[in-house]
Amino acid sequence: MTWLITGGAGYIGAHVVRALTDAGERAVVYDDLSTGIAERVPEGVPMEVGTVLDGVRLSKVLAGHGITGVIHLAAKKQVGESVDMPLHYYRENVEGLRVLLEAVTAAGITSFVFSSSAAVYGMPDVEVVTEETPCVPLSPYGETKLAGEWLVRATGRATGLATASLRYFNVAGAARPDLADVGVFNLIPMVFEKLTQDMPPRIFGDDYPTPDGTCVRDYIHVADLAEAHVAAARALADTPGRDLTLNIGRGEGVSVREMIDRIQTITGHRMTPMVTPRRPGDPARVVASADRIAAELGWKAKHDVHDMITSAWSGWMRRFPSTEQN
Repeated sequence: MTWLITGGAGYIGAHVVRALTDAGERAVVYDDLSTGIAERVPEGVPMEVGTVLDGVRLSKVLAGHGITGVIHLAAKKQVGESVDMPLHYYRENVEGLRVLLEAVTAAGITSFVFSSSAAVYGMPDVEVVTEETPCVPLSPYGETKLAGEWLVRATGRATGLATASLRYFNVAGAARPDLADVGVFNLIPMVFEKLTQDMPPRIFGDDYPTPDGTCVRDYIHVADLAEAHVAAARALADTPGRDLTLNIGRGEGVSVREMIDRIQTITGHRMTPMVTPRRPGDPARVVASADRIAAELGWKAKHDVHDMITSAWSGWMRRFPSTEQN
């Protein structure tokens, strides 16, 4: 098959593109380069620059490259920004998806993988989150991802399009230093930034009902996440009309304080964290059950937290070599 990967020049997208091509699939990247980096796209993989809001351009790209399946990762994804700019997030994430699905169904494409998020669950009051855990998103970002799942599923039921919605938990690490996350919106790069500036990393609240009082999260290596996309894409290609909703996590919780301790040990940068007030809407614990994806696709994460930190640190050092601890 030939897969169009929207957002394929982004952090996650570039890993998905490489995992697909390594698995022998043909990939085409579609990205507006608002946050993506063209140099991440492997040599030999075609890249088309455009927005998913442009239905005419999408239709031309789908036809021109003989696309038979789509993996849709292009989206706005900053929770805080979504609170301040809800209309922008609904336009980009929901209307953009609607335009894309319209082009996809008109082109007769048979498979569609949707990038969703654990943000759809909101603040779950459970030890382990399954796909049946009620979805009560707390931010416009989470709302757009849940609405996206509804739209994808409804389109599949109406047209026979095989669909999969993949609910990512906390993505980290890098398969190669040049593919590392260049943003500082997630915990690991946020801690790197503070430590390499000789500033204390921040802990947002240490009075949660968890063993050490800090939030507990499930972290997944981006390379494992990319392999999950390959498994989902192939499952849809093999079973027309299939409908999947799957958590992508490791089923292991790590607290914020534990993560900071591990980062300091690996990087050699040490500074006592500064505790600040809780952020509104942060749940105490969000840990995935990965049982369904194991049963449906035979997928299981291979990398642990140490792999995530060391690979992310290699990427950070590539960007900021002067920050290495002597």
